[in-house]
Amino acid sequence: MTAQAGGDRAAELAGGLAAARERIAGACAAAGRAPGSVTLIAVTKRFPASDAAALARLGAEDLGESREQEAGPKAEDCARLLSAAGGPSAPPRWHMVGRLQRNKARAAARWAHAVHSVDSLRLAHALARAAASALDAGERTAPLEVYLQVSLDGDPARGGVSAADLDALADQVEAVESMRLAGLMAVAPRQEEPDAAFARLAGVRAAFLRRHPQAGGLSAGMSGDLESAIAHGSTCVRVGTAIMGARPIVSP
Repeated sequence: MTAQAGGDRAAELAGGLAAARERIAGACAAAGRAPGSVTLIAVTKRFPASDAAALARLGAEDLGESREQEAGPKAEDCARLLSAAGGPSAPPRWHMVGRLQRNKARAAARWAHAVHSVDSLRLAHALARAAASALDAGERTAPLEVYLQVSLDGDPARGGVSAADLDALADQVEAVESMRLAGLMAVAPRQEEPDAAFARLAGVRAAFLRRHPQAGGLSAGMSGDLESAIAHGSTCVRVGTAIMGARPIVSP
């Protein structure tokens, strides 16, 4: 990449990041919420570590990935790039926002600030063990934040646990010191209007908070539906295309 191309890409990312922040601010204002009540997670899936580092230099504090095998090396490369450039002083927080296999739990616990897709007891147990090992080894300094993924359509291919099973899963997460229950996560079904889906999610969340009041996070909303998610209480939105542009085509 030439210096000019690098400058052009940084300008593209700056524009995408500013536009996403403006949309979030507008949605918060429309919902009567404080401007800082929603965290923006810039999802860098399939984009290089140089883009992640550029976003961090632009002030993006939270970055997301959906494939562990891509995320771990990218987080390391991003840290090296930022260190070589002399900043920012604090590295970005990395979020695992895609489905996670149990055999990837150990690797994810080394780099992820939070996992947004916990939807089974077996995955929760694997992450608890992995986070405890990472804490003991000094590979992380704080418990792993966990969001429980709620299924809004019952499609097992998209992940998620039923609302009826949330409390049992939450109890298991809360019982271990290596993890912190952050809240809920959901993806709007493809065949349903986001506003209706997120309205149902808000009802699920209200019932969940009565038993788990400290787990107030809600990870919902992406490039196409973040306004609706914020209107229904989302505290963090996962935005990829609207910031990064169209994802690069890669060979299968």
